[in-house]
Amino acid sequence: MSGVGVGVAEVRNLSEQAYDRIRHDILYGELFPDEKLQIDAISERYGIGAVPVREALNRLSSEGLVERKSHRGFFVATISMADLEELVKTRIWLETLALTHSMQNVDEAWEEALVVSYHRLARTHRLLPADAGREISEEWEVRHKAFHLLLLDRCGSSWLLGFCSTLMDQAVRYRNLSMNTNPSRLRREGAAAEHQAILDAVLEHDTSRACQLLAEHYRTTLEGLRPVILGQSGSNPAPVRAGGDSLG
Repeated sequence: MSGVGVGVAEVRNLSEQAYDRIRHDILYGELFPDEKLQIDAISERYGIGAVPVREALNRLSSEGLVERKSHRGFFVATISMADLEELVKTRIWLETLALTHSMQNVDEAWEEALVVSYHRLARTHRLLPADAGREISEEWEVRHKAFHLLLLDRCGSSWLLGFCSTLMDQAVRYRNLSMNTNPSRLRREGAAAEHQAILDAVLEHDTSRACQLLAEHYRTTLEGLRPVILGQSGSNPAPVRAGGDSLG
């Protein structure tokens, strides 16, 4: 490979690193909604050059986690109750469609994988006291998303799965804003039972009930988050270091 080729590959690698780290810190509340993302400051924060940082911010902008404002630069995307309501509505539309088609392609291997995924999530959930550390809460997030994506896995459309995955990631930001509040700890217990009920409906091949439960799962959490988001919109919430209730 030529020297130029090596240089391009190195920039791409650093851009991926910058993307992963900035995205992580947005999702987990280390970078606040509406916070200005100055290239030089972000570059210094992560020890990555300005060019790959700019590439990462442009990519995050296309995903809706960063806003690029004309003549003002990059900002962490804002939050609002209206945006959360739209997010939940869209998730219900897309995920019930995907779940319906997924359940049309049911087989024993998929059902067994769902049971295993659910039990991994439930086991991690039991390790989540109110003061759970970041490592455990992030493990919960990974297993939580894996369970929900597996529910949709047999829908037959990689595009639909991709859209659903992106919306799940957007929901993480709102979920993390609600941590360390009494409502969120109570909601965590309710969400665990809802996951079990959704799984049971799927294993019983009751498509209508499974979709109904999935929609109710999201709507219930939406209402639980409403006072939290309304209380924090327009202000910078404190960094969040625990996880575990559910927005999907």
